[in-house]
Amino acid sequence: MDLSEHYNQLYKKSAAAILAGNYKLDSQINNPSDSRFGITLLIRPSEKIKAYIQLFLNELKAIEPTQYYYPDADIHITLMSIISCYEGFTLDKISIEDYIKVIQESLINLGKIKIEFRGVTASPSALMIQGFPADESLNNLRNKLRENFKKSTLQQSIDSRYAISTAHSTVMRFQEKLQNPEKLIAVAEKFRDYNFGEFTVDKVELVYNDWYQRENNTIHLHDFDI
Repeated sequence: MDLSEHYNQLYKKSAAAILAGNYKLDSQINNPSDSRFGITLLIRPSEKIKAYIQLFLNELKAIEPTQYYYPDADIHITLMSIISCYEGFTLDKISIEDYIKVIQESLINLGKIKIEFRGVTASPSALMIQGFPADESLNNLRNKLRENFKKSTLQQSIDSRYAISTAHSTVMRFQEKLQNPEKLIAVAEKFRDYNFGEFTVDKVELVYNDWYQRENNTIHLHDFDI
């Protein structure tokens, strides 16, 4: 299944569930004792694209003001979840330099990564911006990271939840009962094929993060120029 079809199927299934009241609330967003942390390699979209995303979010906020919306500083694409968030993980359990070295090796001879943000999709618990890589550069980098980390002895959980293959960005999560599910889906439909813009990735970031990539819980570990 190609990426466009994957997003389409996800949207159709999730929109139907939302309208039927079968959506899922995230009970952990406001839990101050949530201790799920991990390390992630991520991509940040351009400021221009984030401005267009906020236009979309502002329309959603007008009808669903009590949901969880990602601020600009938290919007990202997960390039690779190297250690998936789990309870009690702390940085003193690993050597950051060893991880940096493996990532640097994976970036050798990498082509330019271009990503187009076009349209929105949904899950039963969130709304996402659809990302479309221009070519295979992103997949090639992910495969190199998989190969190099599996050859190493470093703690990692790559692909343990699922094999990442998309380039989406989650921008809204359901944290309370929806007040206007029909209007929510109407806004999603309005932006279903909206062109948020294209950007060329000039760096990727290694971070220690919570489940939601909140800036105030994130420790920046390293930037890799590409």
